[in-house]
Amino acid sequence: MGVFAGRRAADKANIVLIHGIWADGSGWSQVVEKLQAQGHFVIAEQNPLTSLADDVALTRRIVSELEGPTILVGHSYGGFVISEAATDAPGVVGLVYIAAFALDEGESIVSAGSQFPALEAYQHLLIDSQGFAWLDPDHFPQNFANDLDPAVARVMASAQAPASASVLNTTAGNPAWKSLPSWYLVATKDRMIHPDQQRWMAKRSGAT
Repeated sequence: MGVFAGRRAADKANIVLIHGIWADGSGWSQVVEKLQAQGHFVIAEQNPLTSLADDVALTRRIVSELEGPTILVGHSYGGFVISEAATDAPGVVGLVYIAAFALDEGESIVSAGSQFPALEAYQHLLIDSQGFAWLDPDHFPQNFANDLDPAVARVMASAQAPASASVLNTTAGNPAWKSLPSWYLVATKDRMIHPDQQRWMAKRSGAT
């Protein structure tokens, strides 16, 4: 029996929240609170960010233990994860992209953004000796957390979760948004994924 077996709330979908690069599951804290108040069983997973395959495997393992319909929600890079993890995953009934990558087969994070204006944040990547990418803390607040109090943004910069730089050039497989209903929230002042790219991906995927 799985860890989460039998824990779903009756008549409510399970919701699995997947964070992006330079963040962790705690970034969903206020969202989790609201969803729990509505009666959903919610998991904000903690991705290792060691590779796309590792993050997809964790998501699929969690989904496999849940009973009843499940919705996957991905922020930023988390959209890449849910597109891969939901393919042929029993119980997954929908995908929600929050200012997220909804890539098509053969695309990578880097290649998909090449046709849109370059963003300053990616000029400040720091790659450590183990091949993990960090966002320079001096440039983190105004790019990653530009809508937050600067003091809070600086704390987030100190607690950022680096990711293997390999995820930036990993190519997508056949995405689940081609076979599942999806929704997309565009962040109009986003400095990590250009808003025009978000609108383009949302339209292409047929998302609401």
